[in-house]
Amino acid sequence: MRGLNLSAMSARLRVVLDQVVQVVDPDQAAAALDLARGLVTTAPAGCTVEALVPAGGHPSVDGLAAVRPVGLARRELAASWQLGIAPGVGGGMIHAPSLLAPLVRHDRVHDHDQTTVTLWCLDAWEAPETMSKTSVAWHRAMLKRAVKHADAVVVPTHSIARRLGELSRLGDRIQVIAGAAPSGFAIPTDAAERRAATAMPERYVVVTGTGDALAEGFRGAVAADAHAVVLDAAEGVEPAIADIAAAAGLPEQRAHVRGRLADADRAAILAGAAAYVAVSPLASWPWRALEAMTLGVPVVAVDSGTHHDVVADGGMVVRPSDLADGVAEASGGSARRLSVLAQDRSRAFSWAGSAERIWALHAEL
Repeated sequence: MRGLNLSAMSARLRVVLDQVVQVVDPDQAAAALDLARGLVTTAPAGCTVEALVPAGGHPSVDGLAAVRPVGLARRELAASWQLGIAPGVGGGMIHAPSLLAPLVRHDRVHDHDQTTVTLWCLDAWEAPETMSKTSVAWHRAMLKRAVKHADAVVVPTHSIARRLGELSRLGDRIQVIAGAAPSGFAIPTDAAERRAATAMPERYVVVTGTGDALAEGFRGAVAADAHAVVLDAAEGVEPAIADIAAAAGLPEQRAHVRGRLADADRAAILAGAAAYVAVSPLASWPWRALEAMTLGVPVVAVDSGTHHDVVADGGMVVRPSDLADGVAEASGGSARRLSVLAQDRSRAFSWAGSAERIWALHAEL
């Protein structure tokens, strides 16, 4: 932050905190809180952080100067801002850790009003079948508003930035600021008991991804002589996943499907894995890969721009056809080396570092 001058603009940064987990992706909701805490901790002298929340919102962030309800419930707020109607929000510096933002015309030059947003993934464009039609339409509409009115759009990786540049006319308004693992994410002291409670097998690899891409992860489990545990599975997909596993040569009793889990349960399962296998090539922040690296779990990821940006030398990034051999190696002779590399790489990401870059972004606008 040295050399940056915030005196010419409002010293108040307002963060949109959208915490209705029934609607918002839980990873993004948690990331928003972690970022808000980081912004409070790293605020330059004379600067404060406030929260803009839907009616009834009570974010659990210590150190906020104020929590200001916008006056509409979450659903109504999303619809209103989609239409460019944002009464009562006011100006100043606003950062939204998602596309839910008051993206309206403002004067950055004379009034020092700024609005920046974060886009964590491009699923609404690259994998619309994984979302509801309503959600796809909303995300696409909000990106159009961001193109018109956002002073910057933050994405977590350079590969996502390149793809977003192809999808929009944002130009140099696209800024790369990475995320991090959840604050305090660590192996719980009762990890063994948690694994037993969720019926984990003795030797397994954790696989994340969707659809037919899971097949390569299952072949990796076969090559490693291990069970496969699929995390974050949507409700009702178990039969389809079982079919994919069987076609990949993994017996039905060695394929285990779990939905979204609490942080402690997820950490326990990741910590007990012989390897973590990321099979999705989509332009999306790899939440689980970073969690696995944080815990020192050997990581094998399919070749993609996102995995090159985030996993990098903290794991094995391989072609889909080489994934099975990679899993066998990562869970065998290379396990110790990859564990050390994973933890070393994970230290490159922190919410304090991300928050400092958000402050710097607003100072430089």
